[in-house]
Amino acid sequence: MPGFVDVAQCNVHGGDGGAGCVSFRREAHVPRGGPDGGDGGRGGDVWFRADRNVASLLAFRDHPHRRAPSGTHGSGKRLHGRSGSDLVVSVPVGTTIRDRSGDLLADLVAHGDRFLAAHGGRGGRGNARFLSNARRAPSFAEQGEYGEEHWLQLELRLLADAALVGFPNAGKSTFIAAVSAARPKIADYPFTTLVPNLGVVRFHEHEFVLADIPGLIEGAAEGRGLGHQFLRHVERARALVVLLDLAPVDGRSAAEQERILLDELRRYRPELLDRPRIVVGSKSDVATDEEFAGLRMSAVTRQGLDELLGRIAALVDEARAAEPEPEPFVVLRPAESGFSVHREGEHEWRVTGRAAERAVALADLTEPDAAAYVQQRLSRMGVERALARAGATDGDIVRIGGVELTYEGDGA
Repeated sequence: MPGFVDVAQCNVHGGDGGAGCVSFRREAHVPRGGPDGGDGGRGGDVWFRADRNVASLLAFRDHPHRRAPSGTHGSGKRLHGRSGSDLVVSVPVGTTIRDRSGDLLADLVAHGDRFLAAHGGRGGRGNARFLSNARRAPSFAEQGEYGEEHWLQLELRLLADAALVGFPNAGKSTFIAAVSAARPKIADYPFTTLVPNLGVVRFHEHEFVLADIPGLIEGAAEGRGLGHQFLRHVERARALVVLLDLAPVDGRSAAEQERILLDELRRYRPELLDRPRIVVGSKSDVATDEEFAGLRMSAVTRQGLDELLGRIAALVDEARAAEPEPEPFVVLRPAESGFSVHREGEHEWRVTGRAAERAVALADLTEPDAAAYVQQRLSRMGVERALARAGATDGDIVRIGGVELTYEGDGA
């Protein structure tokens, strides 16, 4: 699996909304035709989608930014701007998505799972939208809303039916190459395998996915070597195959290897020891450890391979049958409504809330009519009353989003 990357940062940016248009109908023999400015188009959303045809997060290593197209501006004759298309970003099945604080947002465990990572901005309304009995010739329109932007942490944890766990150079790569079409690098020195390898094993009527996890060393649970990077790929495996080297270079016995490996799994995730597992001795053709009494195999001579594959297949079938039906991972967040007022200083206030911030952000406050319209909207929302109850006085600074306003008693 060349160029394998299992952790990446990604910056997602929804498309910006297009601006509404200020326009008036001008045709021969049609006096005072009225406003006909169209709305701006909506910005596109950014989605993550799990795709079984994507093997790693390599695409994000050198190009971490993903931005959806923006909407286009409205124009006269009530012509609305075109909305930006959604951007769908493919990631491997088994990818988890977290925010910058480490909170889990989504876990894409099945092909086709989707997660909305960034909303596109709303398009601004054209001046035709502001026509009323009291406002016969509105001379303003709304600006487009900026799309959401987030930095996200992507982490891939391979999905496999069984994972091979063992010390470096224990024969894991040789084994997976002997029983599947996977072709990992094989050599006679430790840490030949630096990235996980997946192989599909077909044995009689059985078919399962086997993961070759790079070799663990003592202290891997604390991050020694590349411990955490390797161990994360064991977490999703239905079963474990603990491979013990019967001809170790350092003379460490099979029993000692098993004790250390299981202890590392326990310290990393105690629940891993509850997974079904098989313990097998490798390199039986050149074994020097005669005390090991368990199942022995040699991937080179194929001694014991059929028996081992039969046991793994039975273990995987049993684990699959015991699994509950998968449920989609959903993050529920209450819809933001209303607003709140907070004191920021001696005569400074902050109004937060999507509706209030949007009302200010979309308006061109340099236009007197637009400023008056925004003041009316905030007043109808109750912002003026809330500031008065909080203790605001004339001349106080009121911040809403990125805009500063002056409180004047009758309005913000």
